[in-house]
Amino acid sequence: MPARRACSGALVASINSGTTPCAAISRDDSRRLCRNPGPPVRPMGMKDTMASPRVTRNLDRYGNPSLPWSRCRDALVATTPTEDLTFFVATVRPDGRPHSAGVGAVWVDDVLYFVSGPETRKSRNLAENPACSLSVRLPGVDLTLEGSAVRVTDQPTLRRLADVYNAGGWPADVEGDAFTAPYSAPSAGPAPWHLYRLALRRAVGVATAEPHGATAWEF
Repeated sequence: MPARRACSGALVASINSGTTPCAAISRDDSRRLCRNPGPPVRPMGMKDTMASPRVTRNLDRYGNPSLPWSRCRDALVATTPTEDLTFFVATVRPDGRPHSAGVGAVWVDDVLYFVSGPETRKSRNLAENPACSLSVRLPGVDLTLEGSAVRVTDQPTLRRLADVYNAGGWPADVEGDAFTAPYSAPSAGPAPWHLYRLALRRAVGVATAEPHGATAWEF
């Protein structure tokens, strides 16, 4: 990497992390940032974990109170990976048209993970634009999660998630920076399959059982 680009990338990261005050940015630095912004920096306010929403908004029109986020979180804990649930991931094609497909998703340590073949339309969409949403019908609540997909390649996480998928009945194994298995969904394409985590930004839950309600959470 050229020295100028490396310097600019480091400056961008320090600014976004709050360690470099805006007043300390020189005119030359500003010009370099415009020409060489460096690697993408994750937007402030994004979280991988789903444990603690920073904003709760009641969407219910019939006077029901807001749903607690813990209701959705506990349902995710109780149902993944053992229950037969289908999560649907919605992505955006390069030409702007929407795309939706079922994925195998699991919830581990307040993070939602899902698997997708690298040559599938959804993975190709995510490579161009990581913004996505996932939706699922959980016991007692319909849930939609919005954020960005981040590919997972570190060995400890891959091995741990392979164990989780195995516990749910899919015999995943780690090969390099992806998963392999004797089989997958008919539309998943050939192995290897990539693992993604959802960097969560917003969620919406609509209760389908008592106590009823509809609530949005921001993370």
